Amino acid sequence: MSVFTPVTPEQLSAWLKNYSLGALLDMQGIAAGIENTNYFVTTTAGRYVLTLFEKLTPAELPFYLGLMAHLAQHGVPSPAPAPDLKGGLFSELNGKPAALVSRLQGEAVAAPAPAHCAEVGSTLADIHLAGRSYAVRLDNPRGPRWWREAAAAVSPFLDADRAALLRAELEFQALHRCDELPRGPVHADLFRDNVLFDGRRIGGVIDFYFAGVDCLLFDVAVTLNDWCVHPGGEIDPVRAHALLAAYHARRPFTQTERDDWPVLLRSAALRFWLSRLYDFYLPRPGELVHAHDPEHFRRILKLRIEQGTEAPWI
Repeated sequence: MSVFTPVTPEQLSAWLKNYSLGALLDMQGIAAGIENTNYFVTTTAGRYVLTLFEKLTPAELPFYLGLMAHLAQHGVPSPAPAPDLKGGLFSELNGKPAALVSRLQGEAVAAPAPAHCAEVGSTLADIHLAGRSYAVRLDNPRGPRWWREAAAAVSPFLDADRAALLRAELEFQALHRCDELPRGPVHADLFRDNVLFDGRRIGGVIDFYFAGVDCLLFDVAVTLNDWCVHPGGEIDPVRAHALLAAYHARRPFTQTERDDWPVLLRSAALRFWLSRLYDFYLPRPGELVHAHDPEHFRRILKLRIEQGTEAPWI
């Protein structure tokens, strides 16, 4: 279980007195996730997810929690933060800022079909469209500046070939700023485990805590690199077509986005190769932390470099 800050039922019951959510009935640690401490919480008023933020600061949290509330109000199946008795969306629990959000229906899909990918593409476009009216701004915290910082931290652990690949890709990305692409709030981590399907429909999009303002196309590339790939990292054209066509039907891609698509596929792969390298070589203490294999996204990055990956299906 990825728990960095343990919480007892007694501690949580005392904290819940700041809310109008009834009495605690049950709490269970959530194994998924490597950034925050998460629990499923059931009270006499309903089912929630408790998150204790291990890295995000009180100054940053209003962007994330406000975005989730904004999206939920605009019909996106996003968790809705529960306000406390004073109207705040988070408060301190065991020395960490903590928040309760609604627990949504559905389950993650491990082996998505084209129909799943189409639903994801459509919902991602809805997130981007709703985000246009969200006034709070926060640059993507895992953007190019973080790439450089993370690369410096993990490079000593890499062999010569991997270190050379990392240096070359950082140099390539520095030459392609993509400043003319449409921008706005992005989820930035819309992997299979962050989408809950309730039957054939999406019941919830969760874990917005890597969100930020970035190129909308970057979000599409991050999503496609997980939902529409074979185990070896190759893009499945049928699933890719389903996702991109459904997205395009909601928010048409611009010509500049079409031109820059191969660059964004590479940047999306680089971002997750770096984060997995960082979590693998520089883990934080916790009861048990699940770190993903960095090699998966190294392979994806190499494939995107070698193949170029035009997008004739949009």
